[in-house]
Amino acid sequence: MSTAQDAIVHAEPAKQDRYDRAYMRMALEWAKLSHCTRKKVGAIIVKDGMIISDGYNGTPTGFPNDCEDPAGLTHWYVLHAEANAILKVAKSTNNARGATLYLTHSPCKECSKLVLQAGIKRLVFQEAYKDPAGLDLLTAGGVMVTKLEAQ
Repeated sequence: MSTAQDAIVHAEPAKQDRYDRAYMRMALEWAKLSHCTRKKVGAIIVKDGMIISDGYNGTPTGFPNDCEDPAGLTHWYVLHAEANAILKVAKSTNNARGATLYLTHSPCKECSKLVLQAGIKRLVFQEAYKDPAGLDLLTAGGVMVTKLEAQ
């Protein structure tokens, strides 16, 4: 972990909470950009005190923005917010090694594998996903997981 990131993660609890809540508000705003109707999810990746990526759940580039079929079921090809944010970093000259991921909803088990492989070291989320397996995998992989209670 870099010195700047280490300082943020080990900041005094009140200061860390203030930053966590500010970045979570940004993730919640980013979620509003999603065209999905069942659930809107937002993600912000922060490294060395800077936002390096963002994402929200939606269809791949070039596909119609309809996330659900006529029966209201999510299309299998919809990308999750954290996957979009991680893929955006992969297209840049940056990387997410040692970063913090702010996510409105905890990740599924498939996205948790991406979080681990990206080198993200801390996850802050607000709402729990229906299956806790993703959080279990992240914890087993050494990611510091924090549930941020809504105020």
